[in-house]
Amino acid sequence: MKFKINKYFIKDLQSYDHPSNFEKIDEYAILILRLPYIKNDKIEVFSYSFFIKEKVYIFDRKKKDLEILGDFNDLYKYLDVRVDKILEKISNLHLKIAKMEDELYEGNFDRSFLKNWLRFKKELVLIERLMSYAILAFERFVKFYKDKLDEFAFEDLNEHIRRSFEFSKNSVEKLDYLYEFYKTKQDEKMNHIMFILTIVSAIFLPLTLVTGFFGMNTGGLPFVNDSNGTIKVVMLSLLLEIPFIFWIFKQIKS
Repeated sequence: MKFKINKYFIKDLQSYDHPSNFEKIDEYAILILRLPYIKNDKIEVFSYSFFIKEKVYIFDRKKKDLEILGDFNDLYKYLDVRVDKILEKISNLHLKIAKMEDELYEGNFDRSFLKNWLRFKKELVLIERLMSYAILAFERFVKFYKDKLDEFAFEDLNEHIRRSFEFSKNSVEKLDYLYEFYKTKQDEKMNHIMFILTIVSAIFLPLTLVTGFFGMNTGGLPFVNDSNGTIKVVMLSLLLEIPFIFWIFKQIKS
């Protein structure tokens, strides 16, 4: 290690999972930004650890040592590229959600809706959570070094970080709304199916009643010795259907 660093800060620099943070003591400062890392359109998570003392150094975890990055302008360029990729990823997700929304309103959604919804929600919630912590750490860093930074460049970068958080948050809210709309449509579909089953059951209820009554193995049943008994039973069944058909017609009109 090129510099004498507090052992607790060394652990922070070495950690793959350390959350975003900014710490300043008399001799140096530590800036850790845990950000989404976009690779092959998939989101991974990486903690970037920077050591600041006159120059800016980045901690190389493979070498377990600090590598010089340059001045604050080099830090800006390093972070700007990565934040832009995050914004690009959010933009792509936003377009996919918009397409999902159009298909949902047109009634063209299929079984892939929930699978895509869950994947988009997982990615956006991850981005939102990471960027919320990154905002706090980065703003503390900018506030402390404001006299040494390119104000325009770092305010622009800070705005991009905040925009990433806001866009991801808004997209998560849109997904929640779409899920509620999807659930409402599914409930309507299920209610329609249950209504049809109720109608079918109502139609067959009097027929089942008549069939059960005349199917009993007991003596004294009407129409047993009547040559026109079957016709009369059918007519009786049709008469019993009239109240149910009237009820069904009334339900459909309402």
